[in-house]
Amino acid sequence: MRFLAISGSARRDSTNTALLHSVRQAAPPGVEVVVFDGIASLPVFSPDLEGAVLPAPVQMFMDAIAASDGVIISSPEYVRAIPGGLKNAIDWLVSGDLIIAKPIALLHASHRGDDMLANLRVVLSTVSYRFNEELFLRLHLMKMSPDEIARTLAEPENRARVQQYLQAFAEYCRG
Repeated sequence: MRFLAISGSARRDSTNTALLHSVRQAAPPGVEVVVFDGIASLPVFSPDLEGAVLPAPVQMFMDAIAASDGVIISSPEYVRAIPGGLKNAIDWLVSGDLIIAKPIALLHASHRGDDMLANLRVVLSTVSYRFNEELFLRLHLMKMSPDEIARTLAEPENRARVQQYLQAFAEYCRG
């Protein structure tokens, strides 16, 4: 089972990106997590750029989605909304059929961000009929460095929570 884990942050030392890398390390046998942290490399969506030859970063992003059995998204909240880079990435997927049947679940690295999560749930349930709103894992990692996040997720209780989440998502993807 292969999951593409998309960070909604363009920040180099992003809490969400660090979370996803730590989730990759905690994945149980039989589950591979590939982290996509290239939101900033995607050009601004324009229908004029769609066609037989997509911009290279967009094609790489779409290929990574196509090669996955499911997509996990972890994103910060910017001004109570979805960060522009993540929304732009989703916009690149709207006119095709790549995401329509792709299982999607959310991870969250903060005790805050409920407005963004509500908005993201609306967007994801619009673009994919396999978005699983109930499959959700929230960890309180704000203000931690990537090393602190790695240590926190390596703790047995947190590692077990991550593995249970990934196994539940794998079951959902198979269904």
